[in-house]
Amino acid sequence: MGYALKIYQAFKDDNEEKAKVLAEAFEELEKRYPQLTQMSTKADLNETELRLIQQIEETRKEIKEVELRLVQQIDNSKKEIKETELKLAKEIENIRKEIKEIELKLIQQIENTRKEIKEIELKLSKEIENTRKEIKETELKLTKEIKKVELNLSKEIKAVEVRMIKWMFTFWTGQLIALIGILKYFFT
Repeated sequence: MGYALKIYQAFKDDNEEKAKVLAEAFEELEKRYPQLTQMSTKADLNETELRLIQQIEETRKEIKEVELRLVQQIDNSKKEIKETELKLAKEIENIRKEIKEIELKLIQQIENTRKEIKEIELKLSKEIENTRKEIKETELKLTKEIKKVELNLSKEIKAVEVRMIKWMFTFWTGQLIALIGILKYFFT
């Protein structure tokens, strides 16, 4: 039961209106101010402060522990990074050596291929020259053969011409005799 009700009951017999006003005043006071059980004392504040200080210290210890762990993890990570860098540097160096070896092999192969190309060029040049000589020799042989054939043809053509002239002479002579015979028959 609230204090306002108690005061009202206590003073209502004397003067009910005053009791009512007094009860309302206490009620307003109760509304404005918290109950004493809810109010903190200096001892409560000190105790809370000590608890908070203790919690702060514990939190600081935890932060330091976490910080130490993180520093260790960072150091470990740095070591791992350095080890990885060294491994990668060695691998890169090995790869560079392999590249140089491959490059040298390729240069040798290129030189060998160039030599082979030059040898093939020389062989082809010789073969081309031989083929040209053979072509010229064949051309000369063919020219001689053509001349022989032309001579033979020319002789054969002359022989044919002579035979044709003989046949033509015989034919025309026969025609002339027949024509003279026909003319004599008509004019005689």
